[in-house]
Amino acid sequence: MRPDNEPEVRRRVHRTDWMALLSGLLFIVTGILFITLPDIEPLVMLPVVLGGLGLAGFAAILARAVRR
Repeated sequence: MRPDNEPEVRRRVHRTDWMALLSGLLFIVTGILFITLPDIEPLVMLPVVLGGLGLAGFAAILARAVRR
């Protein structure tokens, strides 16, 4: 139990930054693919990365809309 003379401490809760989380995961997966499959063309991966960033942005917008 907490003694009566100690002030109440409030915890700060941080919201998840979905854009940063999903973008980081996308770049990690892209890096792993380039290391394990070196014959992948960068011009093929460019639309995949841009599409993934678009989906991450869409998820961030949806998460912000749900929070409000």
